[in-house]
Amino acid sequence: MSVSAPARPTDALDRTGLIAAVVCYVIWGAFPLLFHQMGVRGASAWEIVGWRTVFAVPVSLALVLATGGLRTLGPVVVQPRQLAILALSATLIATNWTVYVWAVSVGQTLSASLGYYINPLVNAAVGALFFREKINRWGVLALGLATVGVLAQAAALGAPPWVALVLAGSFAGYGVVRKQAQADAQGGLLIECLILSPFAIGLLAWLSQHGTLRFGQGVDITLLLLTCGPVTVAPLALFAFAARRLPFNVVGFIQFITPTLQFACGLLQGERLTWPSLVAFAFIWAGALVFAGNLVWRLRRESAAGSPVGAS
Repeated sequence: MSVSAPARPTDALDRTGLIAAVVCYVIWGAFPLLFHQMGVRGASAWEIVGWRTVFAVPVSLALVLATGGLRTLGPVVVQPRQLAILALSATLIATNWTVYVWAVSVGQTLSASLGYYINPLVNAAVGALFFREKINRWGVLALGLATVGVLAQAAALGAPPWVALVLAGSFAGYGVVRKQAQADAQGGLLIECLILSPFAIGLLAWLSQHGTLRFGQGVDITLLLLTCGPVTVAPLALFAFAARRLPFNVVGFIQFITPTLQFACGLLQGERLTWPSLVAFAFIWAGALVFAGNLVWRLRRESAAGSPVGAS
């Protein structure tokens, strides 16, 4: 898919962007299953993050070459401001990766899912504050229901949900920063991975010196770790593509797909769900359903009108 066209207005609902967002969130939602399999074979969260970064470089480079996007990187890499933007987005996504993989590896997938339920609330607030995006009454109702659910879950945990807060904040920040970058989805991702690679290589070397590196210690774990490149690049490229074409609040609410799948993965992995937490998640799910119904109505109205409709 081409990403060289200029971004659509932030209040337009783009069907291609919508499909890209749904696919990337489904992939992210299934991540706990993959990372759990790596963990039970001895790979630490640090090793997983390291290989995600290193293996993402050749995959993202291949994607850039396949889409003819290499020529567009020259104007970006000679601009200090653009490099600074991509360095910031790289830092934010690396933070998100590290906290998320750690949470899954220590049996806190449900807490991680809470973070991605909080994320749409942050996205909606950011969209209103920085991109002048409007939310209709159904969106407000969805926000209200989700907010009640998030607060109830925080109360049920009995402690500040720092895992959830870091995940939500880092990912919302990543989306905001990537909207400011002139690089297209694939090219920007390649630059981000190149920025992170020296740190990842140093981390992997340190793990190897301490005898805790699992890569190459068995066919199954090696093959699993090799998947880190494709499964990292594909959804991030789709997300960057979608974020440049959809209103920020729409991107945020479609994101409910990811924590719902993560929630299911946590239960499958044996994590305990209390009644207070179940009530909290019920409010969150209700908010997601309200927004989904509103989104379907908007798509039907758009189809009838024959043109995209605004976010309001």
